[in-house]
Formats: sequence, structure tokens, C-alpha cells
Amino acid sequence: MDTLYKVEIQNFETILKLPNYWDKQKYKELLEVLEYGDTAEIPDAELKDMCYMAIADNEPGEAAKLVLGYVFHDRLNSGQIDNLSNEIQEEKMWEEYAEIGYHEDFFNTGQILYEAFNGKFPLPEAVEFEVKITSDKLQDLLVDDKISEAALIRLLAHGMPENTLINRLFTEQLSSESFVEAENIIWQMKTEVQSDNSALVTVISSKYFFQDLKYVESFEATTHNDEEVEEED
Repeated sequence: MDTLYKVEIQNFETILKLPNYWDKQKYKELLEVLEYGDTAEIPDAELKDMCYMAIADNEPGEAAKLVLGYVFHDRLNSGQIDNLSNEIQEEKMWEEYAEIGYHEDFFNTGQILYEAFNGKFPLPEAVEFEVKITSDKLQDLLVDDKISEAALIRLLAHGMPENTLINRLFTEQLSSESFVEAENIIWQMKTEVQSDNSALVTVISSKYFFQDLKYVESFEATTHNDEEVEEED
């Protein structure tokens, strides 16, 4: 008999930026891309504001091209960046781009452009929420005291409507033994084991995939790890 896990959704909120991405080093590197000049004398507390001003000194399309070039320099060619510099002014590329593995970085790109241009770019919205998972078989699910992205998404999918995006796009992966897209769907995740039968998981991801959890309180469901994760245990 499959194990039922009790799931409780807690502290669900919309966020407009991701923690731990744009930092002092990235601001300095982006200022160099923007040809600001010598950044050595800029106080750390002023790096963000100087970077935003340097971005806004450009036309939106050119600014988008420069930021995209910095973030995706090793993954997108110049032609792709040219096209995307136009698209990102109107479209939420962190939801619409075909390669899910790029969504998190499109969000970070959109976030800095949105703020630098005072809302002229699409509003970047992500979600952060906590998932409390309880079961007397919890330890069977954890790998190195962590729940995998694949197992968590399979669990959460049961709490959302049948026509929710994840259920529609990943029907096969939810029921199979391989869900390689899971690590890209969830952008940041932290597992805190509270006891032998309880864990609290903090999740940051796209509102696009998890907005239907906003009004969910609790449910019970089954889940499983990918075969590859189980073999590594």
C-alpha cells in the first residue's frame, strides 16, 4: 500500500525578487558590461543604485540586450539575445520561454530591468511558501535528510486542480520514475527535518506553476522519488 503523506501549505506569498542572486559582485560585473568605468571606488552600499542608474541610461531595448548578454553570455547567441531584448519588454519570458532551465535567470533579468525602469517591463512575480510534510514513513522519502524536487512536485500536484498547469504539462513525469524538469521548476528549496515524522520545506518558484496552491490548506497524497535519486541513496 502506498504511503499517504499529510501536506500543509503555510505562509504562501508573492515575491518580486529572489534572494541571493543580485549581489555586490554581480552589480560590479554588470557595471563593467554597461561600460560604467572604474567601479573600485563605489561604496558597496551604493553599488545597486549606481547599477540601476547605469541600466536606465540606455533605451529599454538596449538595456535588455546588455543585461541578457551578461546573464546568458554562455548560453544564448547574439541573435537570440537581440530577439529576446524585444520580447522581454512585453512578455514574461520566465514563464513563456521553451527552455524551463532558463526561467529562473529570465526572472532575475526581468526583475532588475523592471526596477531600473520603474515598471516599464513586465512585473516579475514569484511565489515563496512552506510545505509541512508529516508521515510515520517520512524517512523512507528523504534522501540525505532532504526531499527531492521531483517527489515534492508530485506531492503538491495532488493538492491542485486536475487542470492546473503542472498536471497538464507533466502528466507522464508525475506518474513515471523520471522527472528531470523538476529541478528547474523549483528555483530554490530548503528542507528542515523537524522530527522523525515531520519536515518543513521552503520553496521559491514561479507563480506560473504554483499559484493554485494559494488557497490550499492541507491534503493527503502519495508521492515517490525518481529512480535515479533512490539509487544514489
